[in-house]
Amino acid sequence: MLLNQTIFVTGFPGFIASRLVKRLAAEGARFILLSQPAFLTTARAEVTAIAVATGVDVDRLRIVEGDITQPNLGLSEAEFENARRETTTLFHLAAIYDLAVAEDVAVRVNVDGTRNVNQFAKSIEHLKRYHYVSTCYVAGRREGLIMEDELRHDAGFRNHYEETKYLAETEVESLKPALPVTIHRPAVVCGDSRTGETAKYDGIYYLIHYLRRWPAGLTLLNIGNSEVRLNLVPVDFVIVSMVALAKDGRAIGVTVQLADPAPLTTHQLFDEISKAVGGRDSFATVPAGIVYPVLRLPLAPKITGLPHSAVPYFFLEQTYDTTTAGELLEPHGIRCPSFPEYVGALVNFVAEHPRL
Repeated sequence: MLLNQTIFVTGFPGFIASRLVKRLAAEGARFILLSQPAFLTTARAEVTAIAVATGVDVDRLRIVEGDITQPNLGLSEAEFENARRETTTLFHLAAIYDLAVAEDVAVRVNVDGTRNVNQFAKSIEHLKRYHYVSTCYVAGRREGLIMEDELRHDAGFRNHYEETKYLAETEVESLKPALPVTIHRPAVVCGDSRTGETAKYDGIYYLIHYLRRWPAGLTLLNIGNSEVRLNLVPVDFVIVSMVALAKDGRAIGVTVQLADPAPLTTHQLFDEISKAVGGRDSFATVPAGIVYPVLRLPLAPKITGLPHSAVPYFFLEQTYDTTTAGELLEPHGIRCPSFPEYVGALVNFVAEHPRL
């Protein structure tokens, strides 16, 4: 279904965008890849690597210099007009993924940038699909089960990242009556389930790095919580899911939560990493009432490696319904692997690449 379609991608050559393009290139699509000036050299190298890996003609992977925060995405008039005429599918991935991002930067990129991409989407002459990559954390401070068809709330947010992604998703949601929109909400994305490859050490990697500091000692005391779950998804699951949904007309007009339908508690995650790092489970558990305030102490980040901005995500009483995602992905034979299936790959990659 993607053969000879022209796919416009924002956020290239980001880790997810690059892997998505590589997968879509094998489907026979052509590409217009929006890259900021600062990343052009990396983008060109990535295009060459994708062409070699997939055997596609490098001419099918066209890089355009631009910026979603600028009118017409920062493209020249000729490039913008060509993109409007040629594009058939739009993937909007460009965003600031930083829990500690300043408000003005988050608003400019995540909200204003998405408005500019939406304007572009509305101008495309032959648009078949518009895919927007959001996050499960648009749920903000809500607690309990978050449904895929739920968005608007007044529970508040932990940071400007959550809030601006929420505001951006509301902008895209409003286009559903007029455009063929699919909204993808990944949970916490980690490395490839087979190779462990990742481009950033955050999320669960804080715990992996913590336990690798002193496996014999630190694995003894489990600092996880038996009541709180952290939803993790490997990047390859996110990619194959988005590609499958891009070819599935049933996904038009829906929002899917690309999350683990059976996430582990942080206590279980600690033990799984302990086994992968030190070869055994923890010996005892630190009371949950002690762990949180200790992690919020001024010197805690230097000791544990866990920044204050990330602490709340290990104590988040929030789960994500995946009914719609499951119904759409099941016919494609796609399921989210459980953490024990790939924790070894993540730990091995960190061991081989202590610094990225």
